[in-house]
Amino acid sequence: MAVLVGKKAPSFKTDAVTNGNKIVQNFSLYQYIGKKYVLFYFYPADFTFVCPTEILAFQERIKEFEDRNVAVVGCSVDSAFSHWKWLQTELREGGIKGVKYPLVADLSKTISENYDVLAGHYDYTEDGQSVFHGVPQSYRGLFLIDKEGTVRHQLVNDMPLGRSVDEALRIIDALQFFEENGEVCPANWKKGDKALKPTQEGISSYLSD
Repeated sequence: MAVLVGKKAPSFKTDAVTNGNKIVQNFSLYQYIGKKYVLFYFYPADFTFVCPTEILAFQERIKEFEDRNVAVVGCSVDSAFSHWKWLQTELREGGIKGVKYPLVADLSKTISENYDVLAGHYDYTEDGQSVFHGVPQSYRGLFLIDKEGTVRHQLVNDMPLGRSVDEALRIIDALQFFEENGEVCPANWKKGDKALKPTQEGISSYLSD
């Protein structure tokens, strides 16, 4: 598994569905550079079971991300047309209608490969034919990208394991607190907690309290 933390987020241009109903071409995360943080996450597939619980959970808390100047963007190996159809389907019928943030189409699987979350790999047969080994879907990868386009946090879960929106918000708070104050965040830190000055004196003071 590649560690992308500290590196520029892999770039791409592809189809996506925005605002829950509009298919756009050449969608790129780099439209946010210099303007917003990005929470970019992968999920295995449309019309599944755990995936809609995560997608809807992020939408339910979207204002909390917006208040932190964070754009939420989802991605799977499905086509933009599949995303669009799922977004038009009512919740009671297994859909995700009401989700407004972008869902990226990674039909070629190259985005998942570049972020190293694809559950499988391509190979070639003896006669030169391309074949895929494994499950042609993405693990539940999540990447926090700062306003300079650098990955500052990544998390990858296996497909049966849903993620925590609370933890995603906590990590964003920690990064922004560090950027604003220059203090580092200890174990289980959450907004409002005491942080650490990155000096021996600061650590000693924290531990003695």
